[in-house]
Amino acid sequence: MTEFPPEFWQGIEEFNRGEFYACHDTLEAIWLESVDPEKTFYQGILQIAVALYHLSNQNWKGCLMLLGEGTNRLRRYRPEYGQIDVESLFSQGLEMLQVLQEAGEERTAEFASQYGLMDELGTLALPKVNRVSS
Repeated sequence: MTEFPPEFWQGIEEFNRGEFYACHDTLEAIWLESVDPEKTFYQGILQIAVALYHLSNQNWKGCLMLLGEGTNRLRRYRPEYGQIDVESLFSQGLEMLQVLQEAGEERTAEFASQYGLMDELGTLALPKVNRVSS
C-alpha cells in the first residue's frame, strides 16, 4: 500500500478548504522530489487545484486546460489509490469540465460565483479529495 508523506495530507486539507494556491505550493514541493507512480498522481491533484484557482480568477481557458490534464493524469489510478477515492475526484473533475465547457467563457464569473470562489456562498459543490472508507 502506498504511504504518503505528511505534506501530502496537508495539501489535501488545503484543497478541501478551498486554499488552492497553498495546495499547489504544498503538493508541488513533494511532486518535484517524487518518482512515478506517485509523481503523476500528485501532479493530477495539483493540476485540478490550479484549475480551481484559475476559475477563482475567472481564467476559463486555464481552468479547462488544467481540469482536463489533471483528470487525465488521475485516470489510471481509479478507483482508489493510497487511501484516496480517485474515482470520486475524477468524476467530479470531469463533470465540472463538462459544465464549464457547455457554459462557455462568457459565463466564467457566474460559475466562479456559483462554486463559491468569489467570496460568496456557492450553490454548486467544488470537487473534494476524499479518503476511501475502510
